[in-house]
Amino acid sequence: MSSLINAYGQPIGASTRDWTARQHPAREILQGRTCRLEPLDAAQHAEPLFAAYRQAADGSDWTYLFVGPFEDLASYQAYVSAAAASRDPQHWAVIDERTGQAVGTLALMRIDGNNGVIEVGNVTFSPLMKRTAISTEVQYLLMKFVFDDLGYRRYEWKCDALNAPSRKAALRLGFSFEGIFRQAVMYKGRTRDTAWFSIIDSEWPERKAAFEAWLAENNFDAQGQQVRALEACRTGV
Repeated sequence: MSSLINAYGQPIGASTRDWTARQHPAREILQGRTCRLEPLDAAQHAEPLFAAYRQAADGSDWTYLFVGPFEDLASYQAYVSAAAASRDPQHWAVIDERTGQAVGTLALMRIDGNNGVIEVGNVTFSPLMKRTAISTEVQYLLMKFVFDDLGYRRYEWKCDALNAPSRKAALRLGFSFEGIFRQAVMYKGRTRDTAWFSIIDSEWPERKAAFEAWLAENNFDAQGQQVRALEACRTGV
């Protein structure tokens, strides 16, 4: 809590007089070790992404998303064409550096440059990247882009409060849980209570160091299994 007091004896927040509005994210390639993020492009990415998502045994990965599942390539291509043209949300394709193939997507959204607030969302990972270093590195790449390159103050994660895997992932990645917005939205013919999480700029240096320690090649054994968990890298345990 702020310890600043105004002329009326009331507690007030820290000064932002030196703050300037931040730029809208550019559409650029974000390069990592195991993967890279490319601006989503229907001609390049729709077909390999559709094939990657078809590796799943059923459509359960789409339950908590606002779109999908897609029954055929044509309907998915139409969705990707519209998503690629969107400025907010701004979508990226995740490219596996080992194969050169698109294996997932995610987006920056609710982009508020005036207040320096941005959300990561539409996280749609195929079975080809789940439980791999890629799924963590893409999150690091976007956070680094937002905090280090763009200078935003707040990075948000939101999900259906019933989506236990998403809530667990947010905590693993270092987000702080902020609470539940009850009956916040409706989608797919049902109501959604929304769980809110965030990382703020003052927390980023510690989160960044933990990501980089976890992503280091020496943190993985010959079978590609982690030596130390991300949470352990963050807490120093």
